[in-house]
Amino acid sequence: MAFTDVEVKEAEAAVAASANAEDLFRLGLIYSTELEDRGPDYVEAHKWFNLAAMLGNRPAKAYRDEIKLEMSGEDLTLAQRAARGWMAENRELLQAAKAA
Repeated sequence: MAFTDVEVKEAEAAVAASANAEDLFRLGLIYSTELEDRGPDYVEAHKWFNLAAMLGNRPAKAYRDEIKLEMSGEDLTLAQRAARGWMAENRELLQAAKAA
């Protein structure tokens, strides 16, 4: 199932509004599958699954661990840095999501 750029933008807007685990997980799913015939983006997928897992989404943990097997060490490092960067930029949003 390929996702469209519109679906990606909608999912990103949902995360920007309230970073809940389900929306983060959805972005992970989107990036782990085909995006408008470009193929999966495992770095982005891992980032979103990692963030969703941090908020307690159990399927995100499983998906994160599964796609990690498809990634190089360098890509894994990039994904982890991207997740940390997103967390630093969105601390207040994450705190609100954890409190909810």
